[in-house]
Amino acid sequence: MIKTFNYLIQAIIIYIFFITGRILGLKISRKFFSFIFSKVAPIFKSRKIIENNLSIFNKEITKKQKEQIILNMWKNYGMTFIEYIFLSYFRKKNSHILVKGEEKLVQILHENKPVIFISGHFANFELMSMEITKKNIPLATIYRPLNNFFLNPLMEYLRKKYVCKNQIKKGVNGVREAITYIKNKHSIALMIDQRVTEGKKVNFFNKPALTTTLPAQLSYKFKLNIIPVFIERDGNDNFIIEFQDRISSHKYKDKIELTEKLNKVLEKMVMRNPNQWIWTHNRWK
Repeated sequence: MIKTFNYLIQAIIIYIFFITGRILGLKISRKFFSFIFSKVAPIFKSRKIIENNLSIFNKEITKKQKEQIILNMWKNYGMTFIEYIFLSYFRKKNSHILVKGEEKLVQILHENKPVIFISGHFANFELMSMEITKKNIPLATIYRPLNNFFLNPLMEYLRKKYVCKNQIKKGVNGVREAITYIKNKHSIALMIDQRVTEGKKVNFFNKPALTTTLPAQLSYKFKLNIIPVFIERDGNDNFIIEFQDRISSHKYKDKIELTEKLNKVLEKMVMRNPNQWIWTHNRWK
């Protein structure tokens, strides 16, 4: 009962924020909510987890460097939060994003064979699936529903309408659904940077972390290439999305070795811009 009440209060506050954002417009609301998140969010999120994560990422990191990364993370988090109610704008426009490696998407269309897109929670991570579908590539996206059942219906609506209409809830049933989509020549997109209890312990920044092996499993089962995707917010609050070189499963002896490779790829992404990765996840629990 208490949890339900807390969810309701959270939902009311967030709906008020969303209405405020629509009134202010994209440019002003980005500035406003990046400021709000940088001041308020640290009160509700465990600073200890964030600092521990940063120490694992870089054992020689200074306190000042930690402070700067944490501040920038919350600012990006605030902007990403309010951008959900502007997804329709991003869907219709192209001026907000620079696509690198677009020829890889053209190749997928030409070959008419699915791939697995993987990324992490960088910048506005929802743009990965959006940009893929804007290039007319059949796609299904695996996502984790929000715990707050007052908010989740809105988020699912926004994702299905503006990001990717084929949304798969993570879990056993989701894996079956993903296989069905692959058999119907749909590519699959998912984030690989969260801790999953059903995952395997694989090194991430030289420390074992429960990691999803799903991309490797699907890659081996259906002989699919994996394409890493990196997203970054630039100084003008536009985005750069980079579709990287394909990773083929046949070069690795098993799904664990392939998963290790994907974690290495993710590490490089984090190192490129630690300011825009979400450090709040208890990744190494």
